[in-house]
Amino acid sequence: MFRKRYNYNLDGIYAGHHAVSYKGIPAIKCPFDFTLYQMILWEVKPDLVIEIGTNKGGTTLYIADLLMLFNAGEIHTIDVAENKEDPSLLRHPKIKIFKEGFAQYDITKVKGFKNILIIEDGSHKYEDSLNALNKFAPIVSKGSYYIVEDGIISALGKAKEYNGGPEKAIKEFLQQNDNFIVDKKWCNFFGMNATFNTNGYLKKL
Repeated sequence: MFRKRYNYNLDGIYAGHHAVSYKGIPAIKCPFDFTLYQMILWEVKPDLVIEIGTNKGGTTLYIADLLMLFNAGEIHTIDVAENKEDPSLLRHPKIKIFKEGFAQYDITKVKGFKNILIIEDGSHKYEDSLNALNKFAPIVSKGSYYIVEDGIISALGKAKEYNGGPEKAIKEFLQQNDNFIVDKKWCNFFGMNATFNTNGYLKKL
């Protein structure tokens, strides 16, 4: 049935993002951010992307394919031993999987890489987000990004479930680290904080 009415709302987009996939593999990503990622990767051209939180691996595969198109780098995707990622990730030449959790990731593995970008899509709990920031932010290259995903849970009224969530961690981190800024270019690309990564595109100066 043809409809003349339009209904765009946060709850609807949030429900839909759970169905976003890449090559048939769940990515669970807001389409706004899915679009922004390829633009950021093209602009930064990282030789190493570290992704915290693999899940099924749709986003991992998407980024790995983009790196192949750009003829750049590799992606280290980190999760826990219990995670069941799609088997196709094991066959991709740009993907390396680490299943000991971000706290146990050996930071010396980044030695030799010159342009590093981080995407944190882990538990979204305040403590985990802040701990990941404190561990991985120092290795982000100048001009590159540390992207904290899903700060949108605050706008959805879910922050309490995550002890304050990513936005609380971001705010605290920025108070102690003036070499990072919230990049409004990406946060406001589709409108003011029209992203699931609200205040989460952190650029290293």
